[in-house]
Formats: sequence, structure tokens, C-alpha cells
Amino acid sequence: MRILIRLLVLVLASLAPATASDLPVLRVAVLKIGTVNWELATIKANGFDTKHGFELEISPYADNGATRIAVEGGEADMAVADWIWVARQRAAGKGYVFIPYSKAVGGLVVPQTSTAEDISDLAGGKIGIAGGPLDKSWLILRAYAQQEYGMDLKAETEQVFGAPPLIFKSARGDEYAGAINFWHFLAKMKAAGMKELVSVERAGQALGLDTNTPLLGYYVKETLLAQYPDLAQSFYNASREAKDFLSNSDAAWEDVRPQMNAKTDAQFEQLKSDWIAGIPARGGVDREAAGRMFALMAKLGGADLVGEATTLPDGLFAELK
Repeated sequence: MRILIRLLVLVLASLAPATASDLPVLRVAVLKIGTVNWELATIKANGFDTKHGFELEISPYADNGATRIAVEGGEADMAVADWIWVARQRAAGKGYVFIPYSKAVGGLVVPQTSTAEDISDLAGGKIGIAGGPLDKSWLILRAYAQQEYGMDLKAETEQVFGAPPLIFKSARGDEYAGAINFWHFLAKMKAAGMKELVSVERAGQALGLDTNTPLLGYYVKETLLAQYPDLAQSFYNASREAKDFLSNSDAAWEDVRPQMNAKTDAQFEQLKSDWIAGIPARGGVDREAAGRMFALMAKLGGADLVGEATTLPDGLFAELK
């Protein structure tokens, strides 16, 4: 009888659900004020990580450079970047795999009092640009201006490059004829009354790109995925569940509102709306569509942008469903 009881205990223990300590841990390094925290916080707060078979650990860093160092140095398993950067790293021998997160992109806005009707009307003016000369929004808008209006946007305007918050502040002070910024700063600029002259999405469509291709995502070491083959899909499932929850619950947004740095209700509503609009269709990245975008980026930015990558590296995109 005693032996039977022991066997029964062992069987019941094997059938018990896994505790958090039994699950693989996925350590993600994030920008402390990054918008991806809204999704990650939703995953943690609602237990979507353990539900899908892993435990998420979130570590905030001061800047994106620090998150990349954390992954490369082994302090984290995952961080956020666009897949063009991930392709460059993979071509250089770093085994990073991309999991899509968002298709939200920037655009070009003008002051509320501006009379500009299209990008060609900015000739002779000053454009504030978040990032540097290789900013992808800037490159796409340059190609768009050339194709649609025969305009060399670089030659026919004065550019001021700066950090996104600086461009945000200066543009609201009417220092520029137009400004290019990241999507979440643009949301606040639009909430303040600035007008979007052309979005990167519209420009990309005019250039023949599939703008449903998610540009931003999580990159994770393939060594970890080799150890846990289901982890990419598990994390992606948790990410999608958080997206679905945020798309359908006002209460979910109230939970993350303290992280959004929204100064007004108008900013909050615009950020919420634009974040939801940036949710890509479920599934992995369309490699053919991504290839067309990569070819354009390589043409416009050259090796300074794509490094040693001449085509999309094999294994760049996680196989997802």
C-alpha cells in the first residue's frame, strides 16, 4: 500500500501545472521610457507570459545602446530594434532572430499655420529630423520626394538632426518648416495641432513597398531558441494576446497610462489610437515584401546603413503562426 501511495504521489506531481520556477526565463532589455513597455507591462500584469509557458523579466535601460550591449554581453536575451538593423547584425555573425512587434512608422508634420500642401512646398525651408542622416523615415521621404516631385529633398532644404524630444520641442515652437519624428512623438505633435503632411506609410506605398510589413520587433539570440525551440512562438502568442487586450479594453490602457507620459487627454487618445493602428497582421514577416524594403534601404543608405548585408540573411525572421 505504501508503495502504491508513493507511486500515486509521483504521478500526480508529474501532472501538476508548471510553476514559474519551472519555466524558461526570457530577459528583455528595454528603453526605460520606450513605448514597448506598454505591451510588456500588459503581458506581465495579466500573466500572459506564464500562461504561454515562459517567465518574462523586464530590465529598463537609459538608452537603446545600453539595451544592445546588454544582449550582446549576456545580461539580457532580447531587446527591440528594426529588422534592418537586426539583418546587419546577423550578416556580421551575430545570431539574432527577429520577432515582429509593430508596423508603426513616423512621418513629416508641419505647423498648424503652414500653407504647405505637399512635400515640394518645403523647398527652401528647414526640416527637423529625429535621428541622423541614415534615419529610415528620412531616407524613404527623400526617395518619395524624388519620385513624386523630382525634388532632391536633401539639396533643396536645410536639415537639422537631433534627438526626438528636441525635434518635438523645436517643431512645436515653429522653428522648422516641417519635422520628421518617431511615431509616438508625432502623435503628441498632432495632438497639439500640427498637421501631418505625408506619412512614411503613404510614401512607402507610393514607392511600391508593402507597408503592412512590421519594421519594429524583438530580437532574440538563436542560441536561446535552440535551447527552447517553442519559445519564439510562445513569446509571440503572449505579445498578440496583450495586443488583443489593449485593442479591446479601455481599462487596459488606464493601467499603462502612467507609463505613457501623456500630458493631456488629447495626447493620450492619439497615442492610444496610433499604437493600435500600428498592430501588424498576425503571422511571421513576409520575406519577399521585406526583401523589397531592404533593397531600397541598401540603395539609399548603402553600407553605412546595412553593413555587410547585401541581401536578407537566412534565418533572420522567426517562423511564426
